[in-house]
Amino acid sequence: MLVAALATLLVPATPAYAHAVLSSTSPVADTVVPTAPAEVVLTFSESVRKVTDKIRVIGPDGNRVDRGEPTFNGSVVTIPVDQGGPRGTYLVSYRVISADSHPVSGAFTYSVGNPSEPPTDDGSDRADPVVAAAIPVAKYLGYTGLLLVVGPVLVLMLLWPQRLSRTGPARLVWTGAGLITVSTLAAIWLQVPYTNGGGIFEGSGAALGDVLGSLYGTVHLVRLGILLAAAFLLWPLLHGDGRATRSDQVLLGILGGAALLTWPLAGHAAAALVPAVSVVVDAVHLAAMAVWLGGLVMLVAFLLRQADDRELAAILPVWSRWATFAVCALLLAGVVQALLEVGTPQALFSTRYGQLIIAKVVLFAVVLAVAAFARKLVRSRTAPEEPGRMRKAVWLELGIAAVILAVSAVLVQTTPARTAVAGGRDGGVEYFTTTATSSIYSLQIQMDPAARGNNTVHMYAYTLDNRPLPVVEWRATIALPDQGVEPIDIALLSLTDNHAFGDIRLPAAGDWQMRVTVRISEIDQDTVTVTVPVT
Repeated sequence: MLVAALATLLVPATPAYAHAVLSSTSPVADTVVPTAPAEVVLTFSESVRKVTDKIRVIGPDGNRVDRGEPTFNGSVVTIPVDQGGPRGTYLVSYRVISADSHPVSGAFTYSVGNPSEPPTDDGSDRADPVVAAAIPVAKYLGYTGLLLVVGPVLVLMLLWPQRLSRTGPARLVWTGAGLITVSTLAAIWLQVPYTNGGGIFEGSGAALGDVLGSLYGTVHLVRLGILLAAAFLLWPLLHGDGRATRSDQVLLGILGGAALLTWPLAGHAAAALVPAVSVVVDAVHLAAMAVWLGGLVMLVAFLLRQADDRELAAILPVWSRWATFAVCALLLAGVVQALLEVGTPQALFSTRYGQLIIAKVVLFAVVLAVAAFARKLVRSRTAPEEPGRMRKAVWLELGIAAVILAVSAVLVQTTPARTAVAGGRDGGVEYFTTTATSSIYSLQIQMDPAARGNNTVHMYAYTLDNRPLPVVEWRATIALPDQGVEPIDIALLSLTDNHAFGDIRLPAAGDWQMRVTVRISEIDQDTVTVTVPVT
């Protein structure tokens, strides 16, 4: 997994994923255009989905000028606009769903003719603070429930002395299952106002149906189904003779693995740079956490209190090996996750996501120090004779781990560092736009970012009096003659009659020469050349 993650850092740069960011707009944000556009185009860093009636264009007079439903084509959103609106400043507000199920909202302005006092939005789609706070709480309950199920079930199947009662551990497991159920139902319910804006009890049946019909809702429903199936297999283990057959153990393992996958599939991992690696790594991370911390709960709550010296002498060395393996898996998976989601040292220190990663590392280091002390007790074989010291060490481990889980619950709701750094381009430092004029048309060209790596190019054709101009054929090349780079074809895809876009990878910095040929009829075409400074 570590090699796979390192490989992703060595391959050519690709667009950042998880939490989409607005890459470019047309008209360009904060600019003045001579005539009202027929459409407003938003380009995001990844594919986005619609939130009903949450994309608006408001004119200088406060009235909406967007007409009809916006068109979603992957990462490009096209909004039809009434060209008969007054001159002045327009406000474009948007709320869309990124590939990792998180809503992304924002706004920008452009002006027609001349700037004016910007209009205001009613703010009805803003995130409710109660909803924003409740989501990490629900996730925290889910993580807690997971460790109360996985760790105790493993201990009961493989380490629990037959003479001891299973009543206490059974209550622990059912409590964990209840917490997972509550967390899952709460996550589904909270996703409605989280997606659409509004309070915790605001929503509609249609909005709930949209959530249930999405990948996010499907994954959570699957989790509930797996939990129900697992309950039938757990009942004889918890309330019968305590002996699980080999087939039951295999089935529980399969169900447990499937359930673990539902967490990453409903979060950042499913929309990461390498989804297959990220989902597996995240599931391993959760499994290792649940085995380690769930086993610690069983030790401190039951075994260190109820087992005798002979039983502890047999159990603790085995548990110590389990814990060591789980901690190693946890550490490795955490490193891979950080490499995938952070990417650069700058992102690690300059973003909230990176700072939360650092906090987790520091807390994890403290937990490892405490765990090393507990392991020393086990290896010196003093733990069975001095269970009190062992209990104190385990309680300290669990206390710090509880804080780590809280940090994790916040982390999964935070924009990944890669995306946050990519989103920093919104100020326009690496954004290029220009207008080239030929004898038969005017061409607006935009490139984002104007930097080495992957770039998105948008082109808009207008008549010489600034009306949208239908185009029959687009052709474009880009070259860097100073460094001997021959012309590279840019594959352009028409989005509307006068709007085309394409993707290109520029391998070096310099003044690139772009040649664009626009054909507007069987016989009428012309070519323009522009210089694109790439950093």
